[in-house]
Amino acid sequence: METILKVENLKKFFPIKKGIIRTTAGKVHAVDDVSFSAVKGETLGIVGETGCGKTTLGRTILHLYKPSEGAVYFEDKLISQMTQRELLPYRRNFQMIFQDPYESLNSRHTVGYILEEPFIIHKLENKQQRTEKVKKLLDKVGLQKNSLDKFPHEFSGGQRQRIGIARAIALNPKLIICDEPVSALDVSIQSQILNLLMDLQSDLGLTYIFISHDLTVVRHVSDRVAVMYLGRIVEIAGADEIYETPLHPYTKALISAIPRPSAGKEIKRIILQGNVPSPVNPPTGCYFHPRCPIAQDICRQKYPDLINYSLNESEQMAACHFAGYEK
Repeated sequence: METILKVENLKKFFPIKKGIIRTTAGKVHAVDDVSFSAVKGETLGIVGETGCGKTTLGRTILHLYKPSEGAVYFEDKLISQMTQRELLPYRRNFQMIFQDPYESLNSRHTVGYILEEPFIIHKLENKQQRTEKVKKLLDKVGLQKNSLDKFPHEFSGGQRQRIGIARAIALNPKLIICDEPVSALDVSIQSQILNLLMDLQSDLGLTYIFISHDLTVVRHVSDRVAVMYLGRIVEIAGADEIYETPLHPYTKALISAIPRPSAGKEIKRIILQGNVPSPVNPPTGCYFHPRCPIAQDICRQKYPDLINYSLNESEQMAACHFAGYEK
């Protein structure tokens, strides 16, 4: 299968400035040595607790944040070291759907202009052609064509997210990073937006990086799932493998927290002790060891490699010295 995105040892640190002269007193390890790839047409889910670096990872991949270290390849082209001017011709191929559908839309612009703007920036089509394409975009995401002259505040949250989706697909991108696209919406609306995203993926051949803290949603939409903890990927595998046979203790704790019908198989809830360590000063060795129920001395001394533990053709990688161990 064709690899559309490849991330190698990606890091993003944010400096901490203190004092009058704003000297650097430390740095936040937001994304810390992340590597993975995505193939054309798949949905790769990224899950983890709030603050684990999911959103920063997505924005760094798209060069909205400049990477501190590492490389990002889009269709074998190294985009992470490009200037904004060099990156502009490639931007139409990868887009982002943001979490808050109100904050991500300019409240001073009409919906018509918001959707027309990508064509203007890339100098595509004339005014009449752009207007026709905008009308088709509205129809594609289930909005009325008379929405052109309205402003974002005149729409509901679900409708605003549809506008955000329309803007993301305007230039026929190949890759879309969905940053918690339904978390700010009512539960009754979430399924409609998810179904819209899945329909668009089927119709347009899109590849999704789907970021969310909702494990149930991620399983519903994803082909593969990557689990992040404190800026690092601790496990990555097919959605079924992650949910049925998790290997990393952190993944097991997350999966055990998913609500299940009482008639189903009883899952023992794993309660993690302590708080997530500070990304400013992460622990030595495995970042998870202060909360891990099976941690040993080696876990405090050495960070484990991300190793493929699968015994068949499928991939199930985990960064744990005792992957799969049951205490």
